[in-house]
Amino acid sequence: MQDNNHQRDDEHSDHQEHVPETGANTDEKTASLEVTEEALLANIPTVMPLLPIRDIVVYPFMLLPLFIGRDLSVNAVNKALSSNRYVFLSTQKDPSQENPQENDLYRTGTVASIIRMLRLPDGRVKVLVQGLRKGVIEQFFAREGYHEVEVRQFDDLQVNTSGVRTEALIRNVKEHLGQMVQYGRMILPDVLALIDSMDDPGKLADIVAANMSLKVEDAQEVLAEPHPVKRLRRVYDLLSKELKLLDMQMKIQTEAKGEMDKLQREYYLREQLKAIQKELGDTDDVGEEVRELEEKISKAGMPKDVHKEAMKQLGRYRRMHQDASEANIIRTYLEWLIEIPWKKKTKDNLDLKKAMQILNEDHFGLQDIKDRIVEYLGVKKLKPDMKGPIICFAGPPGTGKTSLGKSIARALGRKFVRISLGGVRDEAEIRGHRRTYVGAMPGKIVQGMKTAGTVNPLFMLDEIDKLGYDYKGDPSSAMLEVLDPEQNNSFQDHYIGLPYDLSGVMFICTANNVHSIPAALRDRMEIIELSSYTEEEKLQIARKYLIPRQMEANGISEEYINLSQEALEQVVRQYTREAGLRNLERELGKLCRKVAKKVADGHRKIHRISVTNLHHYLGTPKFLPDEENKEDNIGVVNGLAWTQVGGEILLVEVASMSGKGNLMLTGQLGDVMKESAHAALTYAKHLALELKLKTDIFSKRDYHVHVPAGAIPKDGPSAGITIATAIVSDICRIPVRHDVAMTGEITIRGNVLPIGGLKEKALAAARGDIRTIIIPKGNEKDLRDIPKKIRDTLTIHVVKHVREVLEIALTEPLDSVVHEDTEAPES
Repeated sequence: MQDNNHQRDDEHSDHQEHVPETGANTDEKTASLEVTEEALLANIPTVMPLLPIRDIVVYPFMLLPLFIGRDLSVNAVNKALSSNRYVFLSTQKDPSQENPQENDLYRTGTVASIIRMLRLPDGRVKVLVQGLRKGVIEQFFAREGYHEVEVRQFDDLQVNTSGVRTEALIRNVKEHLGQMVQYGRMILPDVLALIDSMDDPGKLADIVAANMSLKVEDAQEVLAEPHPVKRLRRVYDLLSKELKLLDMQMKIQTEAKGEMDKLQREYYLREQLKAIQKELGDTDDVGEEVRELEEKISKAGMPKDVHKEAMKQLGRYRRMHQDASEANIIRTYLEWLIEIPWKKKTKDNLDLKKAMQILNEDHFGLQDIKDRIVEYLGVKKLKPDMKGPIICFAGPPGTGKTSLGKSIARALGRKFVRISLGGVRDEAEIRGHRRTYVGAMPGKIVQGMKTAGTVNPLFMLDEIDKLGYDYKGDPSSAMLEVLDPEQNNSFQDHYIGLPYDLSGVMFICTANNVHSIPAALRDRMEIIELSSYTEEEKLQIARKYLIPRQMEANGISEEYINLSQEALEQVVRQYTREAGLRNLERELGKLCRKVAKKVADGHRKIHRISVTNLHHYLGTPKFLPDEENKEDNIGVVNGLAWTQVGGEILLVEVASMSGKGNLMLTGQLGDVMKESAHAALTYAKHLALELKLKTDIFSKRDYHVHVPAGAIPKDGPSAGITIATAIVSDICRIPVRHDVAMTGEITIRGNVLPIGGLKEKALAAARGDIRTIIIPKGNEKDLRDIPKKIRDTLTIHVVKHVREVLEIALTEPLDSVVHEDTEAPES
């Protein structure tokens, strides 16, 4: 858009628009300018530098400043100043084009002369140019650093402009321009005086167009029209369109003002009505509502400071008009203050035997956790004002963390509230929004307390390890105030704006990976690990809990279904492979649904499910015994890995080939695992020196380490000795025992360092029919965490150095390795 009524900055433009130079002594300036213009017009060359401009169309006889910033434009100005000061001004079709070419410019433009030039401190150049004549680009020349054009000048067509229609058109244009000024459009008085004295339709069209806010396309159309009357007609059409827009804008403003006046009038009338009702003694709905709120506030049991603030807000609400926007905000705030529990609490069940009985009814095993809850009840019985503990159940999905929280609430006789923190990224979801925001509401903590209705519920914070973090704040830091016993007796929610006591709440958190919880937050928790279930535990839980629950959920009883022990074992082994119980319960639910369908079809008899017909109900087994690593192979080792869903057996393969000593790693390995691979290779090179192997065994060979299942990301330090054993097996050409699995971190000197998740890894080995495992010496203390039944089935070797690992895992001793004077075989 072009607008010559005022100067404006445009960071995407090389120019700044200006008004044609006029003044109070217009006649004197025009006279002196005519002499200058005659001289300028007489010496216009055919070829001149091209100055592309953006967002504006320059007309003849306009005098305006341009701010030049692009190298292309600065070079064109310098060229013009060094010759005859003439440039051709052509407008860009696309203002964002930084280096416009011939097709990016309008062919019709204006020949101009540079009157003055000033170099600015920021590197730009300010020039004052005067438009002289219209021209059309005939030929385009790309010079070094700028463009030149050959220009054909043209004047207005010689037509009769003295007719009545032309005079009427001139008057209409001047009247329309005057109406625009009345609507508030700013045009300088000197320009208006100059326009009023004009009777040349061509020049009138140019100066009016120069002082309108036209699109570049419309302004360019006016410039290119050689017929003066047609050009003025086009300007008149554009003026008419602009007047219609201004008229509509004025109507909209008038209607909005009328609506505001109407609202004010209604407000005063309502205030008068309230005064009349008060004089007559009539009660109104607002007064009744205020009395109800006051009664509820008095019964809510609020602390003194909270009660004072509630009454203050109620007084504001009483004085406020019911239809005011802030009245609804205050009413909602008061309702939250009333509905949040301030004093009401449930009485804890302090019968320790009954509590243990309830926990045993709901969950199998988990003795450490049950003992911890009973200990809490014992202390509570002796010290009623004790602060609630913050317990965090950590373990793989499906191990019963959330359901255990429900059982604890039932054992204590408390209300149970659960909120999921997975994916929470905004701090306001914990602390609430301030009441100044539209749609503000309290955070999840206060909302949960309202749901519980008591000041001492059991509050379960699910998936606390999955709290997010972004520009809206750090919700994990907001949780510090919630979980810190020294702070949560005066928790501040932004919406409530008053201290709230959370010290009576028993918080239980759940997490899959405690290492994802920020250290400061983790420090306030008592971590209790829930490890993977053994096969025996799964079988007992299925019999006692899962099968009865699924039978009830699907409407069948024991008279219609009988699942043999062997079939149940096959479901556990061949249809599920997980740390928890969710998939097992799904498969048992599928069995019950199949039987329920048959019973509904009229087969009302007992359906016996055994190993032979199990596949008719559940389909083909999903997990068959692994046959891939049932033989001793060179460079193939069983590793033990920990994942968030339990332990797994991780196969590591190493192969070498002719090369230049490169190490290739595949299988979506993380940074830590890649470092372990490099450390393992370094140790293998050190071992090769000890064994006096061929000197070129590394310099002339490439080693490829691959961990199958490449679509699954893998990371962690516990694969160090596994990779080292595979590499040594390959360079020494000694097979690795297929019935051995191992885990441990390695140093470049071959020392074996301790790892985590030993129980899950041992259970994974047992599930995979591996009976010999190798673990670091530093993890010997963790063997007590492995169930005795599993320990009895495994042969566990504890090692301090990789040499001990190799003695156990390799099928032959290292003394049998080919030495330096013997050719190493190709793989």
